Amino acid sequence: MKIAEITGYLESLCPLSLQEDYDNSGLLLGDPQSDFRSALLCLDLTETVMAEAIKHQCNLIVAHHPFIFKGLKKITAGQPETAIITMAIRNNIAIYAIHTNLDNTLHGLNAWVFAKLGISGYRILNPRAGLLSKLAVYCPIEHAAMVRQSLFDAGAGRIGHYDSCSYNVDGEGTFRANDFANPFVGKINELHVERETRIEVVLPRRLENEIIAALLAVHPYEEVAYDLYPLANKLSQAGAGIIGDLDTPCDAVEFLKRLKAILNIPVIRHSTFLTRPVKTVALCTGSGSFLIGEALHANADVFLTADLKYHDFFYGEQKLLLADIGHYESEQGVKEWLYAALIEKFPNFAFLISEVITNPVHYF
Repeated sequence: MKIAEITGYLESLCPLSLQEDYDNSGLLLGDPQSDFRSALLCLDLTETVMAEAIKHQCNLIVAHHPFIFKGLKKITAGQPETAIITMAIRNNIAIYAIHTNLDNTLHGLNAWVFAKLGISGYRILNPRAGLLSKLAVYCPIEHAAMVRQSLFDAGAGRIGHYDSCSYNVDGEGTFRANDFANPFVGKINELHVERETRIEVVLPRRLENEIIAALLAVHPYEEVAYDLYPLANKLSQAGAGIIGDLDTPCDAVEFLKRLKAILNIPVIRHSTFLTRPVKTVALCTGSGSFLIGEALHANADVFLTADLKYHDFFYGEQKLLLADIGHYESEQGVKEWLYAALIEKFPNFAFLISEVITNPVHYF
């Protein structure tokens, strides 16, 4: 099996199109066509983690945080990335990062934390716009079912928890073939009227090329008439943060105590406790202060995230309990998430969870 098969599967779960503009997810180093042997799964890629991969003879490292985050102009001794790059090349180790595309996936790292808390029903806190298009295509009525199915099979027509979604209108199309045409119906230089179906489907923009190719492969016309529109609709299955309800509301102190125990958090920084119990929980692993407004708008009782600044805690005063649970602590589950996803798909290959604690923050 090739490394590309591993990374391709991860991208089917967490498409690279979901990563933020500032991010650098994907294959950062190595040949995707190299034979895959085994992978080390980690949160942060440090020299110690790289040494661990070499020790276990892994030829792929899958990390949450990209070790190359900004453009490199020099690879010289003394720079933090140089040692890792050198060790990786010398030992033929490929490096892959799955960062904000995992964060922006409904069933990604946020969902792992909710599973630990026993919250099963949840939705995206801030769904993303700009990820959808609408395709409208015209074909002979008797071919509509075949064309529709080809679009569905290629990934079109999926809305939330529904698939095979389309809108269809029958009407008349006209065309006249010139001397250079090879018409499926009609005659050269004669106006032809054909009973046609207009098929409309929603599709993810990342699949536009594949879906159009599938359409052209089965459509009977020599020249296929179709329209493609960008949509402003938000994609309910992708975006930042998630929100859900506890089965049983509980006291805020008890909730934070339980959270500390489950995630092994040494310290939780938080705003003033509210008088009401905790029922609705919002979460964004990693740095999520940009979602405080969304959590307030969604009437969350508590918002769990990391890297909150002093003034951030004022925003939730008397309205929302803000809890900074630590960057590392909130994202440490990425290793388990990756392991569960990969071992289910590739049960006959070796995936190792890094044992290195990479948390750079210490508490006195």
